[in-house]
Amino acid sequence: MDTVKRILLVDDDAGVIDFLSAALRGEGQIESASTAEEAIDRLRRTSYDLILTDLKMPGMGGLELLRLVQEIQPEPRVIVMTGNSAPYAIAESLRRRAFSYLVKPFSVTALRDSVRNALSSSNGRDDILILSAKPDWIALSLRCKLEIADRILTFLRAMDVDLSEQEQDHMATVFRELLVNAIEHGGHSDPEKRVDLTCVRTPSAIIYHLRDPGEGFSFDQIPHAAISNAPEDPVGHTEIRDQLGIRPGGFGLLLTRKLADELIYNEKGNEVMVVKYFKATKHNA
Repeated sequence: MDTVKRILLVDDDAGVIDFLSAALRGEGQIESASTAEEAIDRLRRTSYDLILTDLKMPGMGGLELLRLVQEIQPEPRVIVMTGNSAPYAIAESLRRRAFSYLVKPFSVTALRDSVRNALSSSNGRDDILILSAKPDWIALSLRCKLEIADRILTFLRAMDVDLSEQEQDHMATVFRELLVNAIEHGGHSDPEKRVDLTCVRTPSAIIYHLRDPGEGFSFDQIPHAAISNAPEDPVGHTEIRDQLGIRPGGFGLLLTRKLADELIYNEKGNEVMVVKYFKATKHNA
């Protein structure tokens, strides 16, 4: 019989606590604290599986709470909730081992998905290694586990504040597709292997760089991808995927080329750089 999960909600807004409590009814045993100091007191007396905390609160803030959680009770996953998606806050949340990041206002579906992912995740402490956590240069080393793709996406999507909502959706699609490909095809979903990810912010663009541990590929040697289809047979690759026992899909590379401003592969084919400009026009210099 599964043990009931204990969830601690930390927010100084009583309305937010009420919303979270109602939305998460049935997900576990819910407790709440209106300050980080109260949350710390509870952590010294009770074990929790998951903590959801706001970043900006009177007195001690959420980032300091994250630091103390690691000292007092490092086992719980911590989901950060905030209306502040500043790169500094995102970088520090990553550095202090937050599990995922929700920007207010968020939907009930997004909340529940984040909570369920956190509660079901194995969450090894070295699944995500922080190589750099500067707001303008985040570098990570990720185990080749598919669940990590969605975790990292919550942080990087929050950094796309200079893009329109539609552009954020497009970049989320691009990033997830490329990271999943790196994990599945480059790392063969082997958790002993790692993918290197760098996210650089400039005044005019966001740049993602991914490097997987695989042998690379050539665009003329991937018949299981839609990008290799002849114009008269746009779904011809699906039959090949069935023969190879590969999951449905294969449209990722074709889609990413259309949604990103620039998509550049190295000669080997195991590194890719994605560029998205903040301004409406692309760089023409």
